[in-house]
Amino acid sequence: MTSGIGRRRSAARDEGGAAYLARREEIIRAAGTVFRERGFRGTRITDIAEAVGMDRASIYYYAGNKDELFQTAVGDAVERNCLRAEEILAGPGTPAEKLRTLVTELMVSYAEYYPYLYLYIQEDLAAFAERSQWTRTMARYNKRYENVVVAIVEDGMADGSFRRTGEPWVVAYGVIGMVAWSNRWFDPSTSPVEAAEIGRSYADTIVSGLTTGGHQ
Repeated sequence: MTSGIGRRRSAARDEGGAAYLARREEIIRAAGTVFRERGFRGTRITDIAEAVGMDRASIYYYAGNKDELFQTAVGDAVERNCLRAEEILAGPGTPAEKLRTLVTELMVSYAEYYPYLYLYIQEDLAAFAERSQWTRTMARYNKRYENVVVAIVEDGMADGSFRRTGEPWVVAYGVIGMVAWSNRWFDPSTSPVEAAEIGRSYADTIVSGLTTGGHQ
């Protein structure tokens, strides 16, 4: 059963249009900053309200709880990255070209959705309320993304453009982990180097290490 405030929130979303959605996005961004500073468990709705200059009651006009804010931001990013990866795999280009694009765009997504994707990496998913369905959905998207990277590496090894340095899945997990490690130091608001340039540097390093002569 939907609560009274839930119905009002739904109506406001429908009637408020762009202004409502813009304010909600502002709250999601502010919540991300607080989550980054305090961790998910240590953050209260009151903290988010203070960060965005609202009272606690007004926050509920835009989101049911902190889980909803987190899950909305992370879910959108994870789904988009997965679908884009599958598009890259199915599209034109050599395995090296596909891997370059994939790595660069993954790094860019960390900046676009900062800090939510990093928080997703760092947090224990068991901490989230209403965890079962959301966690299962995220796990499926993660697996699909991993499968794409494995497939690109396998294709490169199969056509001889990538050296067979190990099992494709081991190489693929290393690629994903290399970009994910940027959570330890990258902040798009302070970094002197843009995410796209970092992504291209990572991609160059990975592809150069994998390719055989003349296939880059």
